[in-house]
Amino acid sequence: MAHDGPDAELGMNTETPGGVANDDGDPDDAFSTETRGLAEVSSPRLVRLSDGDRFAFRIGPVRKRLDGTDLRMLAYNGSIPGPILHVDQGSEITVDVMNEGDVAATVHWHGLRLENRYDGVPHDTQAPIEIGETFTYKVQFPDAGFYWYHPHIREDFGLEMGLYGTIIVEPSDASYWPAVDRQLTITLDDLLVEDGHIASFSKAGPNFTAMGRFGNVMLINGETSFAGEAAPGEVVRLYLVNTANTRIFNVALRGARAKLVGSDSGRYERETFVDEVLLAPSERAVVDVLFDAPGEVHLENRTPEHTYELGTFAVVGDPVSRAAASFHTLRVDPDLTAEHRSIQADVAREPDKVLAFFSRMPLLYGGGTPISYACPMHPDVTSVETGTCPKCGMTLTPVFAPTSYACPMHPDITSTEPGTCPECGMKLVAVDAVVATSYACPMHPDITSTEPGTCPECGMKLVQADTSSKTTPGSHEAAGHIEHRLGDGLEWEDLMPEINRASDPSNMIWQLIDRETGAENGAISWDFTVGDRVKIRLLNEMESDHPMHHPFHIHGAGRFLVLSRDDEPEGNLVWKDTVLVRSGQTVDILLDVSNPGLWMAHCHIAEHNQSGMMFSFNVSRLPEESPV
Repeated sequence: MAHDGPDAELGMNTETPGGVANDDGDPDDAFSTETRGLAEVSSPRLVRLSDGDRFAFRIGPVRKRLDGTDLRMLAYNGSIPGPILHVDQGSEITVDVMNEGDVAATVHWHGLRLENRYDGVPHDTQAPIEIGETFTYKVQFPDAGFYWYHPHIREDFGLEMGLYGTIIVEPSDASYWPAVDRQLTITLDDLLVEDGHIASFSKAGPNFTAMGRFGNVMLINGETSFAGEAAPGEVVRLYLVNTANTRIFNVALRGARAKLVGSDSGRYERETFVDEVLLAPSERAVVDVLFDAPGEVHLENRTPEHTYELGTFAVVGDPVSRAAASFHTLRVDPDLTAEHRSIQADVAREPDKVLAFFSRMPLLYGGGTPISYACPMHPDVTSVETGTCPKCGMTLTPVFAPTSYACPMHPDITSTEPGTCPECGMKLVAVDAVVATSYACPMHPDITSTEPGTCPECGMKLVQADTSSKTTPGSHEAAGHIEHRLGDGLEWEDLMPEINRASDPSNMIWQLIDRETGAENGAISWDFTVGDRVKIRLLNEMESDHPMHHPFHIHGAGRFLVLSRDDEPEGNLVWKDTVLVRSGQTVDILLDVSNPGLWMAHCHIAEHNQSGMMFSFNVSRLPEESPV
């Protein structure tokens, strides 16, 4: 049977504001912000479930008070985060989901290698759960570790509004993890609150698609500040997950000793002492913390420009610990050590697939007039005007005709793509374009140049800062060069908020491209078989209009190992379902294909995947496994 109880150890309260209204004032395109009559959001509860148990989820609106304002949110079973499910490795539970929320829904069981039809992908694995309807999931837990659940319809809206929760899968081997005195789950999130409401959404599709929706309020287990206690000498296991739409968290515990023991799908090859843990959206980390002295330990999010105080642990009381004696031992996983030896040939060989991350940004750089609109997931679904796909409901994105380019000195020399003039070597310019006397970076406006180029800080194309001078034959511009010194390839904050706010799938085009076939997003067609080990090269191309990091997630077809980053072999293996690929970076992964079905892969910045930066691939059973 299921047992509910106050979450004394494994979770905490919630704090998240809600409510949305369309910027254009169109009532038909606005989500409700009404809070009257709604129940107040509650604290998450730990639910211990055994094999064969049945549990019920209700998706519905709640009222949350933040900074003196009542805000409309969405919650699983009335709490944000949702219930903390604590289950055993190898078990299976049944979950009945009732949708009484604001949009159609599914529940995706992130990171779990479960039966494909329960993966929670609309139209691929199930019909959407319409408002007022229910759906029953059978959820299996083959792997120990830390997982989470969230919507896969309008993920940008659902995550921001509070629909996320965590799952701890207790290992069948009692010695799998090192000893600790207790454990605690921590969700890391942010929220964009404006004028007493969550910043507006459009029912027609996502906004803030250029960089994703950065929040101005940090949330730790749904609260704006974390407050915990520990005894001197106590060892506490922290299960950390980044549930934000786009923000990266770099988590540190100032005043305590931290040991990284696990990630997405289990333990590391080698345990290591760490000062910080970097988590992209959807990534998890399992960190054991020794509170070795009385006082305060500060939970922080450290970025290159700012340190955010997320909360504190008060270390008080009598020293009591059973686990401190073994904390300083760094253990080695024998299975992953053997795996490390066995993959050396995979590290050296050519990839089976090459997947590029690319973008076009008509919002800043133009792109002509769309000649049609198509569904990112179903490219055969097209229209001559904007709309949504009848198969999956996604917003149709524009298809542009080729742009014409001409030489300023020799206008009779034209091309359908950028290049240089064969007569004089000048760069071809877009027909009817203007020539600027100055160019600047949209994200770093202090970086300027007298000629087109890219920003040395972030790689974005410079935009025209002065368009008063029209293109005329004979107007050679003086060259102004700036040294390239690309940073860490990460966007920690929204550095172009007004441009980001104006972006949507029609003017910010995010693409995953199969470099072998040229297929983009939903047109990508990959087929694997259970037992395959597929080397996939992920290229985050700097030639994009907006180079940006992407957390790349693969659903439950299997799990993968990171082989190398920029040709540097990975030194410490761990099974993953999400990997952060920085701007300009090349990451090789080895996907261990173990689960038949139709599985999705996508960027886990919610506004990017809801703009079409995703595709599905098929995994066939081995011939002897095929049903008769």
